[in-house]
Amino acid sequence: MPRAGLALGSNLGVRLANLQAALACLRRLARPGAELLQAPIYQTAPWHCPPGSPDFYNTVVELDYDGTPDALLRHTQAIEFELGRPGGAARHAPRLIDVDLLYVDQVTVHAGRLRLPHPRLTQRRFVLQPLADIRPDLMLPGDHASIAEHLAKLRSDEPALTLVRIDW
Repeated sequence: MPRAGLALGSNLGVRLANLQAALACLRRLARPGAELLQAPIYQTAPWHCPPGSPDFYNTVVELDYDGTPDALLRHTQAIEFELGRPGGAARHAPRLIDVDLLYVDQVTVHAGRLRLPHPRLTQRRFVLQPLADIRPDLMLPGDHASIAEHLAKLRSDEPALTLVRIDW
């Protein structure tokens, strides 16, 4: 069964509760009884967001998913809507929840709005760090470096991450 990685983020409302609600929705999509990997939560200063945006809570989860990547994308967008993220919000605007599909096994997709692996995954510390916590040896399709190696050589102007919770 394919393994899918998803990044979760929230910078409005009760951020921890927003991430927990998204995780509960994702658990319903996962194969019953399969291992769900859950990274720690990190607090990150907003990056490329409007001035005055609150800090984010960010994490990554990986689950078994028995469906197409396109169907999983539709599910993640439905989860965002269900949890209160309005459609058509400006890019980088503050949000109750953000669920980004990072990868589905070794699948590569470049069709419509779906890009796998996520095109900016290896450029974002707030994604690489939690992903390295659960899958440091993961190599993305067509890549020659592991997630841990990408994190070690990342050159970014992103602010440092602060560990918030290991178990959530």
